[in-house]
Amino acid sequence: MERRHEGHHMSMGGPDSFQTTNMGLAQDFWYIIVAVLGFLALCRLVNLYKARSRLQKRFANSVQYPTKPSNQFLEIWATLTALIRESSYPQLYVPSTWFSWMTPPPLGRVITLLVYWAIIISMMTANAIKKDAFFWERIGFRNAWVTVMQMPLLYLLASKCSIIGLIAGTGHERLNWLHRWVGRTMFVTGAVHGWHFFVEWQRADMVDYQMNMMGTVKYGFGAWAVLGWSLISGFAPLRRLGYEFFVLQHLVSAILFIWLVYRHIPVEARWNVWFSIGALCFDRACRSVLLVWQNVKFRPNRSKCKGGQRIGHLAQIRAVGDSITVINIKDVHFKWKAGQHLYLWVPAIGPMEAHPYTIACAHQLPETCICNSIQLVVRKHGGFSKRLHGRAVKDHAEGRKGNYTVFVSGPYGMPPRLDIYETVILISASTGASFTLPILEDLVANASTNCIKRIDFLLTTKQGEEIDFYVKRLHEFLDRAKEVGIELLVHIATTRSSSPSLPPTSILPTTRTEGKSSSRSSSSDKSPNPTHNSGGQEKGSHNNNTGGGRDMEDKTLPSLTPHRRRPLSDGSADSHVHHSTTRPDIAAFIRAPVEATGGETKVVVCGGPSLVAKVRNCVAGLADERAVHKGTGAQGIGLFVEEYSF
Repeated sequence: MERRHEGHHMSMGGPDSFQTTNMGLAQDFWYIIVAVLGFLALCRLVNLYKARSRLQKRFANSVQYPTKPSNQFLEIWATLTALIRESSYPQLYVPSTWFSWMTPPPLGRVITLLVYWAIIISMMTANAIKKDAFFWERIGFRNAWVTVMQMPLLYLLASKCSIIGLIAGTGHERLNWLHRWVGRTMFVTGAVHGWHFFVEWQRADMVDYQMNMMGTVKYGFGAWAVLGWSLISGFAPLRRLGYEFFVLQHLVSAILFIWLVYRHIPVEARWNVWFSIGALCFDRACRSVLLVWQNVKFRPNRSKCKGGQRIGHLAQIRAVGDSITVINIKDVHFKWKAGQHLYLWVPAIGPMEAHPYTIACAHQLPETCICNSIQLVVRKHGGFSKRLHGRAVKDHAEGRKGNYTVFVSGPYGMPPRLDIYETVILISASTGASFTLPILEDLVANASTNCIKRIDFLLTTKQGEEIDFYVKRLHEFLDRAKEVGIELLVHIATTRSSSPSLPPTSILPTTRTEGKSSSRSSSSDKSPNPTHNSGGQEKGSHNNNTGGGRDMEDKTLPSLTPHRRRPLSDGSADSHVHHSTTRPDIAAFIRAPVEATGGETKVVVCGGPSLVAKVRNCVAGLADERAVHKGTGAQGIGLFVEEYSF
């Protein structure tokens, strides 16, 4: 993106003969972005109309299946939705320990990328490939504009307080994949831009002359190098080597890239840089306001319970087994939805680190006291989570309570709306239950205001200690579901057992099931509530301080056994929850409730790439097999994916 070439003054658009075309294409790019956002906003409005229609029919008790389309417009919309779902859900998974990170995106994202690349390629080449004296520099200048016009989009997609996400109805974390691919596309278009100028200079034997004469060239090479570094360091294997370092250097690279591009391009193109700076500053300003609002109390209320701190929040950290850390954060007054996450900063353990964690409880109940607590469940990996678990173990060994001052930012994310479906299937692996369990809690608590008749809950894990924390809560939800008239079926699969002395357990179905198995736990079971208290369960996930504001230190905390691994949960022999010691048949688990329901089904999965890909393919295959909303009478099957990775 040079201002001079071969001694002739010109803007970044090149000679005046094609400068106007380049600037026009850059404007057209943003017209397309605005049009896409407008279309997504329109889709949101239609879905809101659909949701309102279903809830009205539900409250009127006028039809047996309120989630079925009620008019011709909604029938057409349901058919279009089914076609989009079936074409966007499938995903190819690379089942290799070393190369699983090369798993391609789902088909829907692949199609989105192909459309985006088609637009970019057309703008790179439209009326630019002409064999004349300006061939090389015409393409060079064209790709300069194509590269810089994408820059604001790159920063908008990276924002946590995302304007794009607000319009499209999605969380920032679900846009991050597009942020990465836009950056990679810019790296390619930037390479095309620089390569065409370099080849022209080389053909004229003017490389040294141009490099010495034009000081802006070095800034262009620097900006392209920063993009290349961000591309390489963003690959999963390198990112996992030191995630904290990755986050820090990525922020520095983002700021450095803006400065380098600003120095490289002429004045008439700098509106793209100022647009990017505006997006970055807006995001940081919103996050700073959230941070202060949620962590600074000008008049803390210390009369009802402990923890009314002026700065930050009091948090109690406890280790559960070898790999799980439970964090109870006190005196939280902001609202959140089940499935949202927040960023946690613990200065005493990670002075310069803030990490995202799903809030492992639904929203506070009306009877909760001033010290309403939220709960986070953290699985030990490396870095911060490893230090966090180690500190909790050390505090327990030394007899300390494990109280720390923490700061939170959020909540972020837009979880799925599930109250307008008849059947909900929740699938999670290990600590992925921190996402699905609050959703289950919220659905059962609001049964009188939703369309749900049946919920199937599946939790898979390798060791029993990883699910101990959730067992007692699942028992409570079974009792609540029975009271409100929701059929709740709970399945727990522990796939790695080291104890041969365990009693035999029933196995999840591996073929199509007809009806309800006697070994399957449901909210309609007649067996009395078990008196078992899971050793990994901490009392009060959503209402930690009921009973007159009793302090959470007075609650019974989970026993700490860091050196003794239990192969299965303490509830393994309890018939109230269906247990399995083999890998569940995901396809059969999804098929049974889908074929039993008369309305629409929503599948929610939270787990690693392998589980997510399997669920995606099962849902897409089942929807295609049943020809949903295509005249067969079969109703839709939606899918929401929350894939955890770091």
